[in-house]
Amino acid sequence: MSVPKSLGSWLVIILLLLLLAAAGFVAHEGLRLGEAEVPASGYIAMALGVTFSLVVGFGLMALLFYSSRKGYDEPAVLIKEPKPGADPTSLDPDSEDV
Repeated sequence: MSVPKSLGSWLVIILLLLLLAAAGFVAHEGLRLGEAEVPASGYIAMALGVTFSLVVGFGLMALLFYSSRKGYDEPAVLIKEPKPGADPTSLDPDSEDV
């Protein structure tokens, strides 16, 4: 593992550590709030949100694997149009008829 040498790298690391600390503080304060009554509709909404998020995530991953296996992720290839008067059944697009 290499040690960052530039000032920009250190600033990014410090910023990310500050964001981690802020997230930890907010999580700690949220857990200390005490007793909060959550109605049944809140649990239902949370369950539906989690289920919907999982369905979307699984669907996107399935599309990713499908497109990869079918070759849709291959780089684009330029198909040259045949020159006027050329044989359209020719297999070599770079060959010229004489």
